[in-house]
Amino acid sequence: MQADRETAAQSSKRIIAEMARRDPATLTDRTLLFAGLGLNSANVLELLILIERELGIRLDVVEMEPHHLESVGSLSAYVAKQLGE
Repeated sequence: MQADRETAAQSSKRIIAEMARRDPATLTDRTLLFAGLGLNSANVLELLILIERELGIRLDVVEMEPHHLESVGSLSAYVAKQLGE
């Protein structure tokens, strides 16, 4: 089942919060994934897999650039963009 962009952004934020063991309400679009939440590259790989499974999408990791993984907002926007393609 493929999600719409709004659902994708909300789900991404919730999954990020779960991964970081934080309350989703405490995360903003500017919350940094690595420096702010303490995630590492292995966590981010797992995070991307969880997002793909939950939303029923395939993220294009070849197209993904480091800035897409900077913050909650940048990752959520990337996921939402992937739904439109």
